[in-house]
Amino acid sequence: MFLNAMQSVLCGCDTSGLSSLCAASGESGNAAGCAGGNMMTLLLPLLMVVVLLVVMIIPQRRRDKKVKDMLSGLKQGDRVRTIGGIYGTISSVKDDVIVLSVGPDKVKLVFARGAISQVEDAGVENTMTEEVKD
Repeated sequence: MFLNAMQSVLCGCDTSGLSSLCAASGESGNAAGCAGGNMMTLLLPLLMVVVLLVVMIIPQRRRDKKVKDMLSGLKQGDRVRTIGGIYGTISSVKDDVIVLSVGPDKVKLVFARGAISQVEDAGVENTMTEEVKD
């Protein structure tokens, strides 16, 4: 009963008695055609959810895993950039607290581990000390 009502709403045809009549007489009438359209109507949202999962969620999980691996691999002596744009060298790492040496005077700043944006390859601090002295 509920299925017939849903078919008529989604498909726009009345299937209250047609499906049993068509099945008994062996004809494939309006009810059979409407049921095929109904399957496509139900599969379209399911297909959209699968596409959404593949396009958005899976790549985000990969990025999150890379960031987690990078944060867990931080060690003393790494040159890093914080989310606030501060460049420095890690002086010490204790649990979730990281101490950075920043600038030519090697000022020590304390950050949470999650505040580290990325590990830098190039020596950014070396170029900064030359500009500050001039």
